[in-house]
Amino acid sequence: MPSSLRHTGPLTPVTLAILACLIVDGVSAQPSNSQSTALTLGEVVVSAPSGALDTQQVPTSVNVLPQERIEGQPMANNWQLFEMVPGVMLTQFNQGTTSGKFSMRGFNGEGEINAVKLLIDGVPSNSNDGNMPYIDLAPSLDIESIELVRGTNDPRYGLHNIAGNANIVTRMGGDYRRVRATLGRFKTQEVQAAIGVDSGALTQNLAIIGRQSDGHREHSDSDALGFSGKWFLHSEDGRGRVGLIARHHRANAEEAGYLTKAQTQDDPDQSPSYNATDEDERRMTQVALQAERQINDRLQFKGQVYSNQIYDHRYVRFSASASQQERLVDEDHVGLSVSATYALGETALGEVQLSGGFDTERQDNRSKRYTTVAQTRSSQTRDQQFDFNTVGAFAQANIKPTAQLTLTPALRVDQISGDYTNRLTGAQYDMNDYGLIQQPKLGVVYVYSDPLVFYGNVGRSFQVGVGTGSYKVNQSRDLEPSINDGWETGVKFKPVSSVDGRFAVWRQVASNEALRKLNDPSNDSENIGRTRREGVDLELNARPHRDLGLWFSLTAQRAEILRAASNASNTEGKELDHVPHLISGLGVDHQVTPALSWSAWVNSQSDYYIEKTNSTPKYGGYTLLNASVSYQFSPKVALEVQGRNLTDRYYEYVWHDGSQSLHAPGAPRSVYAMLNISL
Repeated sequence: MPSSLRHTGPLTPVTLAILACLIVDGVSAQPSNSQSTALTLGEVVVSAPSGALDTQQVPTSVNVLPQERIEGQPMANNWQLFEMVPGVMLTQFNQGTTSGKFSMRGFNGEGEINAVKLLIDGVPSNSNDGNMPYIDLAPSLDIESIELVRGTNDPRYGLHNIAGNANIVTRMGGDYRRVRATLGRFKTQEVQAAIGVDSGALTQNLAIIGRQSDGHREHSDSDALGFSGKWFLHSEDGRGRVGLIARHHRANAEEAGYLTKAQTQDDPDQSPSYNATDEDERRMTQVALQAERQINDRLQFKGQVYSNQIYDHRYVRFSASASQQERLVDEDHVGLSVSATYALGETALGEVQLSGGFDTERQDNRSKRYTTVAQTRSSQTRDQQFDFNTVGAFAQANIKPTAQLTLTPALRVDQISGDYTNRLTGAQYDMNDYGLIQQPKLGVVYVYSDPLVFYGNVGRSFQVGVGTGSYKVNQSRDLEPSINDGWETGVKFKPVSSVDGRFAVWRQVASNEALRKLNDPSNDSENIGRTRREGVDLELNARPHRDLGLWFSLTAQRAEILRAASNASNTEGKELDHVPHLISGLGVDHQVTPALSWSAWVNSQSDYYIEKTNSTPKYGGYTLLNASVSYQFSPKVALEVQGRNLTDRYYEYVWHDGSQSLHAPGAPRSVYAMLNISL
């Protein structure tokens, strides 16, 4: 990698390992005794509401990915962990730090519309355009679980919560000292260390990560270093806590670039010569102060203030006919949120619990772009500064008129404000007056019997323009937000003690969907019209024997433009690009002996159109086989060997630049060895 983006003297994984051991040796702790749990298909409200509103009280499709399925994955980026969550699509750019993202419910991961609200320990963690660079702030060894909420029914969040939300939950408390070292193909080296210290009143959870890899293509070297810390004071009565969360992550990566179809057929591992100086440097910091308190048996309170900062410096060239760009992103987001839950107990309506909250975020964003030749600037194409501020509030009631029935009405209201300055021209613009964006929601859960639970919900979420598309740049009148109305109905079932599952049908319609114009110097959005996304989800877990587990998931979906905007009539009735009709997963876990276990799983998706007129061939389908074997040498030492893409299938991400398809080949067969040590 050219020296322009390199930090001087970066910590290598070897150095980090020494540092980890020094830290571990200085802490008095005992190994964790946490028990493993299986993937949770979903939690819906089926009993009397109690406690603060959280993910597992939302009456919609919820998945919880536990620690045991996370900590053994040799992933370079945390978005890849979502391959184990049913119905989730991964978009794999394979371009340095812009490596990929996850999406769901018929939304793609192109960056045009980012429909998932990302949180880390409840801290909002999207960039201004809805992307998810902050997802790598949490070292995977420190992750306790991943909670994914689908649909439009969750009132807790507004901006970016279009198709649902995902919360990465890290460890809290416990006494443990753990180190994981990974070696693998493409000269991959990674060391992670996680430490928990619980002294009763004070808990400390620390984690560090260092990673280096040459990548599976030429000119794709990368390295990353991160730190995460949580310090919480707990009250003597166990009814409250207050604490500080601090995380920092920096990454450097070369970019191999995109290939033409002919180039992929000739040599998919190559990097074109015109990408020789493409690379990226990214630095991210997140700090949060959080507090929660059980005031009495009925009232609970939560609150936080937080700050997110990202600096991204990228050189990128998309094709031989395009110029290299230098892209600078500098964002500073500060936010606050509070929520409370009050249990009324028995009333004339039945047992009732009320929840409500308020949140606000103020963004100061700077975006610059230059046309460059081999990282030498020739002209400036963008210099933008824009404030983007949100204020939102919600109220929700959980009502149980009978032992079997739970009703959950809710209302969320958001308001957005800000201004934009084009520093190249000095022109200033106000934000569109979107007014009060009201989002009513209703959920119903009916417990027919212990093994059979029916649920349904309707809800509204919203979307506004991205970048300068939120401001009155090219029009005098105010634009309206895009309103997304969705519904879902489903059933959770457990026909026998060894089998459980969920089946759901869903639909979501957007009134006037806005897409970010990719690679646009003005950073604008465009309206594509009225859209509809719909599908079905099926998830099954089976345990025919206590040592054998099987799981299967299938999502069938379709996303189309119902009524095109006036300037895009050739897309009406067409499918939205990069949305496969089928996403599926199949896996088996087998505990052969108390020390030896193995797992195998297959992830699959169908082809998709790569542009909105559907006039080019489909691409992007794949079926990939992965497997792992783990051996526990002692209670404190375990070795896991994992093979990915074992059949060495060629797969790729493909997009269209307006004149041709551009391809990013996926990784070939690779093997990784992970040594896990508890001290």
